Formats: sequence, structure tokens, C-alpha cells
Amino acid sequence: MSEKISGLIITFNEEKNIQAVLNCFDFCDEILVIDSFSSDRTHEIASAHPKTRVISHPFTDFTQQRNFALSQARNEWVLFLDGDERIPEALRSEIIETVQNKSSKDAYLFYRLFFFEKKPIKYSATQNDKNFRLFRKSKCHYVLNKKVHETLHVNGTVGILKNKLLHYSVENVEFYKNKMKYYGFLKAHELFEKGKPFNYHTQILKTGFKFFKIYFLKLGFLDGKEGLEIAQLQSYYVFQTYESLHDLWKNKK
Repeated sequence: MSEKISGLIITFNEEKNIQAVLNCFDFCDEILVIDSFSSDRTHEIASAHPKTRVISHPFTDFTQQRNFALSQARNEWVLFLDGDERIPEALRSEIIETVQNKSSKDAYLFYRLFFFEKKPIKYSATQNDKNFRLFRKSKCHYVLNKKVHETLHVNGTVGILKNKLLHYSVENVEFYKNKMKYYGFLKAHELFEKGKPFNYHTQILKTGFKFFKIYFLKLGFLDGKEGLEIAQLQSYYVFQTYESLHDLWKNKK
């Protein structure tokens, strides 16, 4: 008996991306879209797909939304994608072969090829970027204390697929900047709930080190102007995290 796969995605206003992601899930036996009440055509487009179930569910944070998606999946194997990720043909074949292999691991990391405004990026801390995307749901769950950059806990064996996932993370600079600001807001709430105090010196030092790490230590300068912009945007994320953390402590007082 062949193994079945559930394709999962969490969405909010993914009208531009949703059809392309649904196409990437064409080999899955079911597609589950967990939508946090999009105001665009995301729900309409997803609902029109014959394999898709769309569930509207309020968004608290990324971890809780992903764990909810896992709880709704009908199959043991799940393939989780973000709206800005695409599966090339070689990776598609590798996923199918891996799932049908009786000696498969319990979870698989995917290396990702990062794109900045459609330009592939070779450095800027993207060299070893990888995430869990394919796994057995009975063996895995997302760690609850992470509100952003969610972490998968695997109670079993781990493997890495050979072919890369395409990650079109930066559509344009302004969009990515807003994304970093929102991620900083969520990260600040995570730190606040852990009792992390705000400190101006920490904010400046960590922001500066983030830029230094990406642009120099991770060879971002070799990516040209895009490498400089990535270093600036990632530093902005750190700065905004501490700005939001400062606001949270001020409001508590």
C-alpha cells in the first residue's frame, strides 16, 4: 500500500502565491489550507481546487497555527510549505521516492535556495539555510514557546533531502521590511513572556552584530547590493524586536 501525503499551508492574504503553492502539492492526496480570515481571494482560489480543504482559524502565532494544521491533517506524512516556497521537479521526485521508501526517516530537512527579487543569493547567511518540510506527524510537533521562526521537535530519526526548495522570500524591499517588522513584533512578545528585560546597549550591540555577521562573516558582500540590503533588513528585524520589547515593558508599567 502506497503512503499518502497531506500538503499543508497556513495563509493570510496569499492571493498572489496560493495557486502556485497548490500546484506544488499536485502529488499530495489532500491539501489543507489553514487560513486566518484573509481579506483577499485566497479562500476563494484555494476552495476551487478539488483536493483542497480550507479551514478558517484565528491566528495567534505561527507555532500554534502550524500545530493546528497538523491536528487537522488526515495522513501520517505531511509536507509543509510557506507561500513563498516552490518545489522544483527534481525535489518533487525525491519527495515521492522518499515517502514510499520503507526505510525512510521520520523527518526531513530541505535546503533552500534564497531569492532576492528573483535573483538567487549564494551567501548572506543563506548558504546552509534549511528547514523541516516533510515529516511524520505522529513523531513531530512545533515547540510551543516559539512565536516566530518556529522550531519542530522530532521524536525520531532525521534526514536531509538532496535537492533544494526554492525560497522567493524577498518580493521587494518594502514588503520584506514590513515582514521583518512584524516578525520583530512577534519575537518581542516571545521574549516578553519569558521575562526578558529591555536594554538599549543590548539592542544596539545585537543590531550591529547582526549586520556584521551577515555582511562580513557570512560573506554577504559577495552578493553585491542585494547582500548589503539583506544585511540591513535582517539588522532591522533585530532592532524592531527590541523596539517592540521596549514598548511592551513601557505599557506594562
